[in-house]
Amino acid sequence: MIIIGEKINGTRKKVAEAIRERNSDFISELAVSQADAGSTYLDINAGTAPKREPEDMVWLVETVQSASDLPLCLDTANPEALRPALETANKTPLVNSLSGEKARIEGILPLALEYKTHLIILALDDVVGIPDSSQGRMAIVRRLTDMALAGGLDEDQIFIDPLVTTISTDTENAKITLETIHSAKEAYPTAHITSGLSNISFGMPLRGIINRTFLAMCVAAGLDSAILDSNDRSLMETVMASEMLMGKDRFCMGFNKAYRAGRIGPALEKRNLH
Repeated sequence: MIIIGEKINGTRKKVAEAIRERNSDFISELAVSQADAGSTYLDINAGTAPKREPEDMVWLVETVQSASDLPLCLDTANPEALRPALETANKTPLVNSLSGEKARIEGILPLALEYKTHLIILALDDVVGIPDSSQGRMAIVRRLTDMALAGGLDEDQIFIDPLVTTISTDTENAKITLETIHSAKEAYPTAHITSGLSNISFGMPLRGIINRTFLAMCVAAGLDSAILDSNDRSLMETVMASEMLMGKDRFCMGFNKAYRAGRIGPALEKRNLH
């Protein structure tokens, strides 16, 4: 599973303060803790005003790269912030994200093609927003994915996000996402399927149970990437168990290695007490 660590996001109060005060120690600690927990990419989102964002994104990229050698997921819809971040990135990044909105097609897609990045594609546009059917979402996915492929990206550089909407507003929403995952994987077999999954439980009690159950269902449908808190041990346990049970963990080596390292199951210090 490709894990995109979500914590370095300026919409979070403490991260916003760290960006404003240039607290590199705080940002570095977030980067290292997510790397140690099993992240594959580290998401970088400054969340600041457009005029400040280019400088803030570059500072975040430099700070995180000084603490971790993981590739970055550059999370911005602002081309003026994305370009300098791309120029500063040491490794091929993942760009988050391209949608069917005109501004993103004109601003984000050309940069992804120029720098040959990996690219998250969202199943939404500025005509209908998020379609309420898997067929509607796939129409957008096909159009955008085909544009990226025609522009020179390889299929395995594409990360398709079917989008998750809350189950509390429509009990069909989880089913629509699962159908879109299945259809996207069928249409683009070597592309990745990713998503931020926690929206599914918004407004519901026992959100953790809902999120973990939905995560397992998405893995069974074809999800092979997720934007999540890699320090959430219960989520990471669900990720690793789901992939193992779907035959994606040869000889169960990934699950057993993570257990022996103390990244899943009881922490090592607690095991030593028994």
